[in-house]
Amino acid sequence: MVKHIVMFKLKERTPENLDRAVASLKTLEGNIETLRSIEIGLDFKHSDRSYDLVITTVFDDAAGLEVYATHPNHLPVIQTIRELTSGSVVVDYEC
Repeated sequence: MVKHIVMFKLKERTPENLDRAVASLKTLEGNIETLRSIEIGLDFKHSDRSYDLVITTVFDDAAGLEVYATHPNHLPVIQTIRELTSGSVVVDYEC
């Protein structure tokens, strides 16, 4: 299995922007054949080091992650998230 974890920092951390980001990310579930699971989390601590939002996605293998990366149902989500965020960090690992 492969896990793909991305943390996002919003340009403006407002309830509306968080709702828009989460709603966009939720559209991925069940709409990309290689995506086995997705978990979306919101930071509650709000420290200087904190990111605002995290997703953890699971795939069978690296090839499944590659399908996801360029999938037509993923591309509009990427666009929305880019509009809302000022930065992100990513880690991909096998488990």
